[in-house]
Amino acid sequence: MTHNQEIRRELQHQVQRKQYLEGLTAELEGQLQQLREKTKSLEAKKKAEQADVDKLEGRGLAALFYGMLGTKEEKLTQERREAYAAAAKYDMAVRELEAVEEDLRRSREELADLAEIPARWEQMKQEWVRQAKTAGGPAGQKLLELEERIAAAEGQRQEIREAVEAGQDALAMVSSILNSLESAAGWGTWDMVGGGLVASMAKHSALDEAQRKVETLQLALRRFKTELVDVNISADLRLTMDSFTRFADYFLDNFFVDWTVQNKITQAKEQVRLTEKQILEVLDQLNQLDLDQEDTILQCRKETEDFLVSLEG
Repeated sequence: MTHNQEIRRELQHQVQRKQYLEGLTAELEGQLQQLREKTKSLEAKKKAEQADVDKLEGRGLAALFYGMLGTKEEKLTQERREAYAAAAKYDMAVRELEAVEEDLRRSREELADLAEIPARWEQMKQEWVRQAKTAGGPAGQKLLELEERIAAAEGQRQEIREAVEAGQDALAMVSSILNSLESAAGWGTWDMVGGGLVASMAKHSALDEAQRKVETLQLALRRFKTELVDVNISADLRLTMDSFTRFADYFLDNFFVDWTVQNKITQAKEQVRLTEKQILEVLDQLNQLDLDQEDTILQCRKETEDFLVSLEG
């Protein structure tokens, strides 16, 4: 490859990068708006649920009413569980919002740095075509078109590789979550047959660990989905995981409540495995796209070689 070809190839890659960033920025702006609305709604929900808990823990009429019915502790447990779930969802949304804001900032900064690239690329193309025409015949234009196709396919392969990497990161986190849920399920089984406080604490420690990992997975899935914007794959990779009935298990430690927690763990594992299946399906599509782009590159290179041989003949 000549020095001029290297310059043209680099410029074209920058043009493609700018196009990718434009799509990425638009995607992130949409995510940002949705997350701002979601966070605002979840914040209101969190405050409302906590207010319900405060009422029952205080000396108001609600606390008196449920106390007279003899169901105050049961109602308080339920309200605490709902308040915890609302707070957990809000915290997750805030972290996701912050991550999108940071990604958007970086995308806009890089986009600004590439503002002049399309004009430079167009100017270089026109100059090369002019030189080719001056030399005689359409050969230069033909070679330029083949070169552009190769550069476009190489740029697409780069985007595919980045998407694959993001998908593999999410897949690794899914495996880690399943390990934590399996641990929680094992401790939960022991808890139901009389494992006592040690089993209960170990179970909830594993659930806490799983929840932290789910929050990390949520960010990984968002990044994976965002990386798919430029490779024409759309996947709903959103993992929704019900909050576990931790307070019921702490305050009403009996078989039926523990069985409810075990059911939640089972449901969570099913959701995580479904997400794993979705990720694997998209990764298969990405691998096929990568092979298609590789075929395009090989075909264009062969066509270029054949065309140059025909010119010599």
